[in-house]
Amino acid sequence: MEDHTLTLGFSPCPNDTFIFDALVHGKIDTEGLRFEPVLEDVEALNQRALRRELDVTKLSFNAFGHVTAAYRLLNAGSALGRGVGPLLVRAGGKGDVPEGFVPATVAIPGHYTTANYLLDLLYPTLLDKTEVLFSEIEDAVLAGTYEAGLLIHENRFTYAERGLQKIADLGEVWEERTQLPIPLGGIAVSRSLPPDVQARMDRVMRRSVQFALDHPAESQAYVRRYAQAMDPAVMRAHIELYVNDFTVDLGEEGRAAVRHFLNDGRVKGVIPPGLDDYIL
Repeated sequence: MEDHTLTLGFSPCPNDTFIFDALVHGKIDTEGLRFEPVLEDVEALNQRALRRELDVTKLSFNAFGHVTAAYRLLNAGSALGRGVGPLLVRAGGKGDVPEGFVPATVAIPGHYTTANYLLDLLYPTLLDKTEVLFSEIEDAVLAGTYEAGLLIHENRFTYAERGLQKIADLGEVWEERTQLPIPLGGIAVSRSLPPDVQARMDRVMRRSVQFALDHPAESQAYVRRYAQAMDPAVMRAHIELYVNDFTVDLGEEGRAAVRHFLNDGRVKGVIPPGLDDYIL
């Protein structure tokens, strides 16, 4: 079996470092695959995928819809689920949010994020959006720079205690309309790699996820290295929310959710036409 070194992109968020620890540090059989990690914010990884810069990468499903000709989705490593969707919040709200309320300006975590895709579906008339690093959105809204902010990752656990009010849970809207889990992000492998390397990557990814779930203490040091300022309880909640059975394997329901997401986006013209054999 020929050895290969692959560039591997993922974010420093707890759920990613949790599932990639065993793979990166050789705690499992990698079938001759070696990795050069590239840790960046998810929107930066989305942009790298659009430029075809990485062999394997985490990316938003919105971005994935734009690169199905260049990448295929692994069966393991995805973030899907119920109750995991992005939140639209505002500062200083008292009582219920007025029915039909649409904020004038919104800070978003990236143009190609799934969060932004869902925002477009729910608020098609909302045009004044500014890209802000996801970890800085809460502060930007609290400072009054934007009327609202679109929160992802661990910020869904901290917004209320910081004085922010939920306008809408975009994941709930998706679930009500589709009866499917919301696909947030997945792990994609370059089609330019030999088919056997792609297949090995899929097996190794699943092995790494399963190892993390079976031996959660093994990844703690790696997770904490990139989540130093995060409260340990928030860190654990983050992992428990975003790493689940769909992360081990998409399964039929997960694949159906991904297909619905991409097909719906194509019908609406938000996602361009692409190849249909997009799951490995």
